[in-house]
Amino acid sequence: MKPITFGHVHGDFSKVLKDEVANYFKQSGKDKTGNALLYTKTGIFLGGLVLVYLLLMFVGMPAWLGLFMSALLGFFAASIGFNIMHDACHGSYSNSKILNELAGLTVNLIGSNAFFWKQKHNIIHHTYTNIDGLDDDIAMSPLLRQCETQPKKPAHRLQFIYMFFLYGISSIYWALYSDFQKYFSDKINNTKRWKMPISEHIIFWVSKLFYVVVYMVLPIYVHGFWTWLPAYLVMNLVFGVWLSIVFQLAHVVEETSFEEASETDAKKIDDWVVHQLRTTADFAPKNKVLNFLVGGLNFQVEHHLFPHISHVHYPAIQKIVSETCAKFNIPYHCNPSMVGAIGSHVRRMKFLGKP
Repeated sequence: MKPITFGHVHGDFSKVLKDEVANYFKQSGKDKTGNALLYTKTGIFLGGLVLVYLLLMFVGMPAWLGLFMSALLGFFAASIGFNIMHDACHGSYSNSKILNELAGLTVNLIGSNAFFWKQKHNIIHHTYTNIDGLDDDIAMSPLLRQCETQPKKPAHRLQFIYMFFLYGISSIYWALYSDFQKYFSDKINNTKRWKMPISEHIIFWVSKLFYVVVYMVLPIYVHGFWTWLPAYLVMNLVFGVWLSIVFQLAHVVEETSFEEASETDAKKIDDWVVHQLRTTADFAPKNKVLNFLVGGLNFQVEHHLFPHISHVHYPAIQKIVSETCAKFNIPYHCNPSMVGAIGSHVRRMKFLGKP
């Protein structure tokens, strides 16, 4: 893959935007990392996951309640990803590097791997957002066509319907297949994987064993296979759909744009900051409940521009970003509601699947 480079056409805009955000923190006296709200959410979501798991394992309940509790377990797993792991792996959870590393390992607790996530998400996705051939987030499955440069197949005409099923099994795919593919192939999409130190090899295998034992072996031993299977599928359905849809609403909607990484030619793309604004969208910025639940990931524009700032500050930064974009006539994408953003995502995927 030939290198992608970014220009500096909008250098004045980038400088003004960064200065405005820096002034906000200077004047408010706030730290850019997490605060009491973030640490409270950590207790709620981690505690909720452990409590629901223990209730499912050791308290007798009717089948319908067991399935509801399994769905709740999936919700808490996704919430840990949104609210704890995501900030921690970006180094914005705390000023303490050790605490960031420990909080980042919560992604291993719910089935994935922090070491791979940091390269896949922090480096590849955040640098090459919506660039086909590099951004692994738009290479989820050959069954999904997420941009116009990807090959079209007959099945894609129905992708706007079956994509929700694929989202629902995505967490199983990550836990039991995708991470192993990255581990043994030494690649993440078309990018060479970082060399893993011995400690990361140990963490990888211990956490995968933990996942299999805690989420599969022990529940089967206690409740039996046929009680465990629907509960496991329901947990992952909620986990996968909730996690996937939040990220899809940020990048695969009607307003956002895409680029292609060529196998033969080097390519120069617009200013990196403006590229992030063209390829990313906010949604439901005034919905405080949603913002609390998804760890500020409805403010994806702000997150992509300032990934080292904790999500608890994004509502305040959003006003600065939107006003600065308007001043410089730079695009800023925002769907006012989550329902509207989901509609935009469905229409985009339907369009991409048309014959």
